[in-house]
Amino acid sequence: MWIYLFLLIVSLSFLLVRRRYSYWKRQGVPFIPARFPVGSFDGVGIHAHPSQLLTKFYKQSKGSHPFVGVYYFLQPVVEVLDLDLVKTILIRDFQYFHDRGLYHNEKDDPISGNLLNLEGIRWTNQRKKLIPTFSSGKLRIMCPTIVNVAKNLTVSLDRCIAGTREVEIKDILARFSTDVIATCAFGIDCSSLLDPDNEFRRMGTKVFDVSTWKLMKLFFVFAFGNLARKCHMKLIDADISGFFFKVVRETIDFRKKNSVQRNDFMNLLMQLQEKGELEGSEEKLGNLSLNEVVAHSFVFFLGGFETASTTMSYCVYELSSNEDVQERARKCVMDAVTKYGELNYDALMDMPYLEQCINETLRKYPPTTVYRIVTKDYQVPDSDVVFPKGMSVMVPVYAIHHDPEYWPDPERYNPDRFSAEECASRNPLTFIPFGEGPRMCVAARLGMLQTKIGLATMLMGFRFSSCSSAPLRFSPKHFILTPVGGLWMRVERL
Repeated sequence: MWIYLFLLIVSLSFLLVRRRYSYWKRQGVPFIPARFPVGSFDGVGIHAHPSQLLTKFYKQSKGSHPFVGVYYFLQPVVEVLDLDLVKTILIRDFQYFHDRGLYHNEKDDPISGNLLNLEGIRWTNQRKKLIPTFSSGKLRIMCPTIVNVAKNLTVSLDRCIAGTREVEIKDILARFSTDVIATCAFGIDCSSLLDPDNEFRRMGTKVFDVSTWKLMKLFFVFAFGNLARKCHMKLIDADISGFFFKVVRETIDFRKKNSVQRNDFMNLLMQLQEKGELEGSEEKLGNLSLNEVVAHSFVFFLGGFETASTTMSYCVYELSSNEDVQERARKCVMDAVTKYGELNYDALMDMPYLEQCINETLRKYPPTTVYRIVTKDYQVPDSDVVFPKGMSVMVPVYAIHHDPEYWPDPERYNPDRFSAEECASRNPLTFIPFGEGPRMCVAARLGMLQTKIGLATMLMGFRFSSCSSAPLRFSPKHFILTPVGGLWMRVERL
């Protein structure tokens, strides 16, 4: 009896999987074949980064259809191939695709209820509250604080090259980013550049340290988010969550007790928590809870810690391999500093070639893929296909950024691609490192400012040269495009 029941369950499961994997065929859409249990993403997290697999699918399928069907484990997923459809999803028909579909479980894991993960009207309201902190005026005020942190970057590099001229630059720049975010977001001088064992640095490292078990959880919650919530699954370790709750509570208590006012992210969150409004604004936005303050502080830390540090690292890596580009970037920085008398906000806004170098770095090494989820059934324009509510949509940023149709000789590092003339002649959807439309990264301008300050400081004091001809390899385990073994180069004082 039990044997028959077992065989029945196996047979039904087989038929269910087979039907799942025939979804795109039944829709008449080109698709990438699937293999149980990983679907189309064979080797993801083990041999290949998701961006690399999506690029492979993109090359196989582009030109045959505006999108291609893929399978993420058992889930049918859309990979967009056509720039016009990209624009439709991210901008024109945003109301159908306004959520990222990233896992969050506020009941069991309050820190996950941050701006990156929130959906629907809650995301809209929270974004309205937070966006003023990234205005030009706020960034100008934050700039001297970041420049001051960059002085320790110079000290740290001097210490490194005192013993050896070969330096792993990504670790140093991750510590710089940690110090910037700790200062701007929490008003804390953590000095991880001078003390690598600082607790802020350790927690930041732990967040992005991907074990096999954590990787399995990531894959599971992405594919089966509702089931994961029912199982009370959390992605953030309890000690990390506890650390950020402790830091936020202590910061708020200290500032209230001592009447401390700082022009930083935490001060804005405190205003919202207490008044439910922004200074100088007549719009009532509703109070923030402590959980929301901690969640937004946490995602602010994550964004600044990993994305900015990785972009700076890849940029220095490319400059070390292209000496003529490095010299042009250095001259651009020195000319601006000479013109304004110091490294300040105005000088940083007047460094066009350095900005071109950063943009070319973001083209070659975009941090991540753009994800959206269908929030209500969507009829694809000029098609009989309907994307059902809940389906995930992927925009393969890495593939678009390396498409020779848009970027001739895409593997060559060439900042002149981002001259004013070149940018004006190109479809803007060919360059979307921060996403596009209403849901693009809210802190992109702060990330650019932080990156400029770090790179300008290094270029003014140091020369970088390549010490290895080995090609880069990307870690298959990290969500952000991360180099295996770090980025090593020779550094010498000017």
